[in-house]
Amino acid sequence: MKKNIVVLTGAGISAESGIKTFRDADGLWEGHDIMEVATPQGFNNNPSLVLDFYNQRRKQLLTVKPNASHYALAHLQDYFNVHIITQNVDDLHERSGSKQVTHLHGELLKVRSSIDENIILPWKKDINLGDLCSKGSQLRPHIVWFGEDVPMMDEAMQITEKADVLIIVGTSMQVYPAAGLIDYAPVNTPIYFIDPKPSITENNYSNLNILTESATKGVPSIVKFLIDTML
Repeated sequence: MKKNIVVLTGAGISAESGIKTFRDADGLWEGHDIMEVATPQGFNNNPSLVLDFYNQRRKQLLTVKPNASHYALAHLQDYFNVHIITQNVDDLHERSGSKQVTHLHGELLKVRSSIDENIILPWKKDINLGDLCSKGSQLRPHIVWFGEDVPMMDEAMQITEKADVLIIVGTSMQVYPAAGLIDYAPVNTPIYFIDPKPSITENNYSNLNILTESATKGVPSIVKFLIDTML
């Protein structure tokens, strides 16, 4: 039976493809306060601003490509049962060939009804005011905003509980509830944390291995190591 490799990814893995990490050092997202563009209240107050913000993000996503770290994780599927849990809203994991991807924070290339979260549609063009779902309500980005539940969290916990190896890449491990997933890995599961400026240390977890590398360097290295040592 193939070993279960669980990979938790964040903004850093996509940044190397040219996708801007939304939040800058000053806490603004593309010059906007988070409350304006990433909360239900912001959408209610100024839906056109919020739609434009995500329309710009969607346009940029369609101009970039997966990088070496995305392709390395897809290659890992040839040898192990790989499940990626991502905080990213892009589709770069899927474009690189990864088959099992759980999006914690939604997907930029989908929209959903603003009154029924179960009405979800694929969407690559702009969302405009007046674009309605089948129930007659305004379509909104299929994004988990601040203050909203993370519907895929229970599934992510169940996946992590079965991990034989946990790889964490491109995430600061500061955003909850996603950051808490590390604690759902079975005791003594090897954890590989890839980050040029790691926010956790080996003092936090006895089974933690840190690679102070970028995603495009560190992920292919870990993938080769796992293939060489676990088969």
